[in-house]
Amino acid sequence: MNAEDICYAPARILSAEIAAGHLSPLEIVDAAIARAERLQPVLNFVAVDRYEKARAEARAATEAIARGEIAGPLHGIPITIKDNLATAGDLMTNGSHACADIVAQADVTLAARLRAAGVIVVAKTTLPELAHKMLTDSPKYGITRNPWSLAHTPGGSSGGASAAVAAGVGPLAVGTEGGGSIRCPASCAGILGLKATLGRIPAEFFPESFANFVFAGPMTRDVEDLAIMLSVMSGEDRRDPHSLGVAPFAPAADADTPRGIKIGWLPRFGAYPIAPDVASATADTMKALQRDGGSAVEDIDTKLFDDVFDYYVVIATASRATLTPPLLARHGDRMTDTIKDMVRQGTGYSAVDWQKASDRRTVLFRGVQELLTHYDVLAMPTLLSPAKPVDAGGAMNTPMYAEWCAPLYPFNLTGHPALSIPCGWNAEGLPIGLQLVGRWYDEARLLAIARWIEATRPWMQRRPPV
Repeated sequence: MNAEDICYAPARILSAEIAAGHLSPLEIVDAAIARAERLQPVLNFVAVDRYEKARAEARAATEAIARGEIAGPLHGIPITIKDNLATAGDLMTNGSHACADIVAQADVTLAARLRAAGVIVVAKTTLPELAHKMLTDSPKYGITRNPWSLAHTPGGSSGGASAAVAAGVGPLAVGTEGGGSIRCPASCAGILGLKATLGRIPAEFFPESFANFVFAGPMTRDVEDLAIMLSVMSGEDRRDPHSLGVAPFAPAADADTPRGIKIGWLPRFGAYPIAPDVASATADTMKALQRDGGSAVEDIDTKLFDDVFDYYVVIATASRATLTPPLLARHGDRMTDTIKDMVRQGTGYSAVDWQKASDRRTVLFRGVQELLTHYDVLAMPTLLSPAKPVDAGGAMNTPMYAEWCAPLYPFNLTGHPALSIPCGWNAEGLPIGLQLVGRWYDEARLLAIARWIEATRPWMQRRPPV
C-alpha cells in the first residue's frame, strides 16, 4: 500500500495488514499524521494535535506486537476525537476561547474503552463553539471546510471529525450530538455516522442524565468499522442511568441482509420541502432496496414530525441557558453572538414551558414506537438538502436549522438509533445521505441495510478532490 491507500483503508483491513506483518502501527499513524499536516491548512479540521504523543504510542504498539501483545480489535489504528470529549492530558477547548486552557484529567468512558481496544488518538477535531450549531466554525479556530467542496461546510457540530474521516486522516472518528451533530456532518461529508440508542453508549460526560438528549457515537467510511467501534464503545456505565443493564453491542449472526425487512419510507418529512436532488437520490436507494435487496418498502404519510422543532428548541435552549452563563460571565466578550442568543431564548422559558415540551417529547416517542410496530425500520433523507455554504449560519434555534435538519433532532428526543449512510452525490459533487431509524437496541438491523448499500453502491471507491 502507498501512503494514500493506507489513509483510505478501513480499520478492518489495516488490522489484517498489521496481523500479517505487512504494516506496523507506526507506519499507519505516520501516514495519517502526514496527511493531516498536509490538509490542515486547506480544511482546518484539527483543534488539538497529538502528533508526537501519537507517534510515541504507535512505537509502543509496534513493540507490543513484537512481544505478541495485542491490546484489542483496533490495535494501532489511528482515530480522531471531537474536542468536546475528554482525553487524559490533552486540551479540551470546545472551540472556545473560554475553554482554551482546560486540560482533561481523565478519559471519558468511550475514549477509555477505545484506547483499551488499541486505538491511537492522533488529534482532537474542530467544532463550532460549545457545539451550538450545524456548521463548523468557531472564534478560536475559524472555518472548517468540506473535502468535497471547500466552499461548503462539512456539517456540524462534529464537522472536524467528518472532514478528517472523509479526507483520509484515519478511518475512525468520534463525534457528539444533541440535535443531529453526528448524522448531519456524516451526510455532508459522505461518510457513516451513528447515533446509537439512548444508553447504548454511555453519556456520563453530560450533566443531565435523566432527560438526556445528547449522544456520542462513531463516524467511519466503512460499515464493519462502524460495527467494531460500536461494540467497543457500548455497554453499561454506572454513572449513566440509561446505560444500566445495557449489554455491549454484538452484531446478530443473521443480520447481514435487508431481505425481509419492512421499511417505512417518509418521502416528505415534517412540514419542510426536500431538495429535488436529495429526494431523487434517497428514493432511488429505496427502490433498489425493494427491487434488488428484498426489503418491503411502504410510503408513510404522517404529521407526527410537523411541529417537533417547536418543543425541541425549548429543551435545547433551556439546556444551553443552564450550562453556558458561567462562561459568558467570564468570557462573554469573546464568545459567539449566536450562543448568547440561544441563552437569552432559553432563559425566557418557564419551568412550565419546559415541562410541556418534555411531555410533547413523550408523545413523539410513543408515536415513533407505534410506527415501529408496523415497520422494522423507518427511512428518510438525513438532511433536506446537501451541505450548506460555509457562511450559512446554522445555530440550533434558527429557522435554517429547523428546516435543514428536520429529520435529525426528533430522534435525539426519542432516543431511537439513527444511522446516516451515503447514497449518492448531487450535480455539484456534494454527498447525499439516507437516514435509517430503528427500534431501541436494534442497531444490527440498520447495519444490515447499510452493508447491502455499501456492497451495491460502494462509496469507498470515490475519494474527495483534496
